[in-house]
Amino acid sequence: MINNKSMEKKEIKIVLADDHELIIQGISGLIHETEHIKVIGTACNGKKLIELLESVVPDVILLDIEMPEMDGIEAAEIIRSGFPDIKIIALTVFNEIGIITTLKKVGIHGYLLKNVSKDELLLAIKTVFEGKPYYSGEVTDNLLKNLTIKCKNIPENLTERELEILCLIAEGLSNSAIGDKLFISHRTVDTHRTNLMKKLGVNNIAGLVKFAIQNGLVE
Repeated sequence: MINNKSMEKKEIKIVLADDHELIIQGISGLIHETEHIKVIGTACNGKKLIELLESVVPDVILLDIEMPEMDGIEAAEIIRSGFPDIKIIALTVFNEIGIITTLKKVGIHGYLLKNVSKDELLLAIKTVFEGKPYYSGEVTDNLLKNLTIKCKNIPENLTERELEILCLIAEGLSNSAIGDKLFISHRTVDTHRTNLMKKLGVNNIAGLVKFAIQNGLVE
């Protein structure tokens, strides 16, 4: 006999941190209309956010970067250290590579720009809640452009998709994990991997990882 309760989707608990009340109200309104996602708290700066986490336990935090008293970067560092199970999505107007890479190093789980659509916002929340990273298209493009500039030895015939997959391989992700992240099949990932080895003149995954490290694509 099927247990109906086991089939129910878990409610995703959200905390919003932003110093603009209009943003808080707007996102809260969007989420209020969505099943299985609930806003359980809000904060106007990083300091208030950390205080709030002593009394509420969200699954995901939507975190602004530029806030008074304590900004989003400092708050993210504290949360990753003290509340490692909470997922963090940066929601900001900033698409600067320095901020993005700093937050990636801190260990946030997603990065969205504030011009994001409702559908993509909800997709990002659900994706991050499931344990997968999510970066909006504009942010991903910016990261790839920066990697291309840093890596002088990348063959001209390497596509942006191949470069993206190369970085994910070097980070230790499996074909299935890469496919889930990029919304493509694991067989498509395998095809890209084969093409990468041919273009870079290597014979195995270790060769791809070595190339990525030597050319600054991953640390």
